[in-house]
Amino acid sequence: MSDNFKLSRNAAGRLVCSLPDGSKHAGVVPVRAFPLAAPNEGLSLVSPDGHELAWINSLDNLDAENRALIEAELASREFMPVISRIQGVASYAMPSTWTVETDRGTASFVLKGEEDIRRLPNNGLLIADNHGILFHIPDRRTLDRNSRKILTRFL
Repeated sequence: MSDNFKLSRNAAGRLVCSLPDGSKHAGVVPVRAFPLAAPNEGLSLVSPDGHELAWINSLDNLDAENRALIEAELASREFMPVISRIQGVASYAMPSTWTVETDRGTASFVLKGEEDIRRLPNNGLLIADNHGILFHIPDRRTLDRNSRKILTRFL
């Protein structure tokens, strides 16, 4: 079904999906099925009312124009800084304020509880702050010794 749609942007900059039946749907949102494990495979184009309009097995199967529009839309919606170092935590009691270095600069966030740290395959972690922003650690073994020591107190 990857080839059964055409994407464009309307005057308001919203993504529009044109289907083979002639229908057009504005405000379409691409959603990854597996955002961390397989980010380029298994995507759905969803209408504003939550109905799936098209399924994409792989971004690699799309023509360059559709792929570029989907990638641009995903980049504008997805914000997941990658933590490279934990500078410190204000307290080991919850809630706790963390200061970290990320691929997007230094950041501070509040961790509400240990349940907001999720383990991922290959020693990865996903940390949700009190505002719902997700911070990613692809492999905690690659962090410096002090960062690993801090993490150990929360895992």
